[in-house]
Amino acid sequence: MKDIFLNNWEMLFEALGYTLLLTFFSLVCAFIIGLIFGIMSVVKVRVLNIISTVYVDAIRGVPLIVLAYFTYFGIPMFIRSLGVSGFRLDALTAGTIALSLNAGAYMAEIFRAGIQSVDVGQMEAARSLGLTYGGAMRYIVLPQAIRTMIPSIINQFIISLKDTSILSVIGFPELTKAGNIIAAVNFDTFSVWGIVALMYMVVIVTLSRVAKMIERKVNVGNER
Repeated sequence: MKDIFLNNWEMLFEALGYTLLLTFFSLVCAFIIGLIFGIMSVVKVRVLNIISTVYVDAIRGVPLIVLAYFTYFGIPMFIRSLGVSGFRLDALTAGTIALSLNAGAYMAEIFRAGIQSVDVGQMEAARSLGLTYGGAMRYIVLPQAIRTMIPSIINQFIISLKDTSILSVIGFPELTKAGNIIAAVNFDTFSVWGIVALMYMVVIVTLSRVAKMIERKVNVGNER
């Protein structure tokens, strides 16, 4: 195991970097998607509620691997059928889109729960002071909601980090893909996958500890 790691550490850490990069980009996009659909789910506009519900249910009802194949193969094929010859998506772009859509559906639920956790009187008080609904949401409700949502957001980051392994099916050079290549060359699946599992575990356990620390601080702040 030691020799395999020493001979392939550059490839492994490069793949880990791609994994973290994809996770970060995806979570930023998922945050924006989740914010939009989360607000749409709580506003008193029936059409927006329905659109948000359809998006969340549809995305959560499709396995990520199917979404990845659809994004990487299906969308370019559809666009080329419209007459745009040569159109394709690289693995990073397709992976980011697929993971963002997937995580965005869960982030929308996190935002919905966070917004609904804020006392409705906060919104009513803000509106009575002359703020618009958007202003009250931006300056009063969301700052309080996001504070309670931070641990859940970090947990979603961890879930998305693990989900990147699925994107090896479209050729994205993340950690699982690197493990496949190294295992095929060295004929030692036990050692290779032990190393890959350990690298995932170190990163995920570290993030989990950070999430718990933030959660404790948030709870202390709320108690005050």
